[in-house]
Formats: sequence, C-alpha cells, structure tokens
Amino acid sequence: MAQTYNGAFITSNAAGVTVTTGAANSVAIPVDASGNRPNYLRVAATTESYFNLRGATATTNDILVQPSDAVIIQVPKGQTSLFYIQGTTSGKMNIVPLDNS
Repeated sequence: MAQTYNGAFITSNAAGVTVTTGAANSVAIPVDASGNRPNYLRVAATTESYFNLRGATATTNDILVQPSDAVIIQVPKGQTSLFYIQGTTSGKMNIVPLDNS
C-alpha cells in the first residue's frame, strides 16, 4: 500500500540531490515539482550518516540513516537547508523532495 501523509499520497516528481558525506556540511533542500520547498523529504545513504533540519551543524547525535535505508521526514516551514555528517566512513546521501498532493 502507498504511504500517505496528511491524508494524501506522496510521490516524487522532481529530481533530488546526492552529496558526498564527510565533515559536517549542509545542502539546500531541493524544490518539489511545483518549484516550492517540499513538505517531506526522503533521505537515503550508502553508509552510516547523520542529518538534521534544525539549522545547526550535524553531529553523530542527530538522525541516523543506515546504509541502504531511507528516512521520510517532514520539512519545518521556512527550513532551507539540510545539515549532514558522515559516520565512520564517507559515502553518498541522496535527498529527494516528495510531493504531497
């Protein structure tokens, strides 16, 4: 069954971004298909990685994304960046905007 949020199906109709993890860094949240900041993001990683959306440098105490796993998270209003850091080794983190229509 498809996932729903706020009573509507979520889809991905816009390209995301892929970043290489390493020291603490940030990336602009990609826009959704309508050109707006998305309500939700899907974040996946190839290695142990951590991220947050609170506007502060990421640490290993933030949200963990395990290898080959994904997290769907709501984007706070006004948030424009995702902050991330690698775990024990560098890898790739994929951030995809989700449409909730």
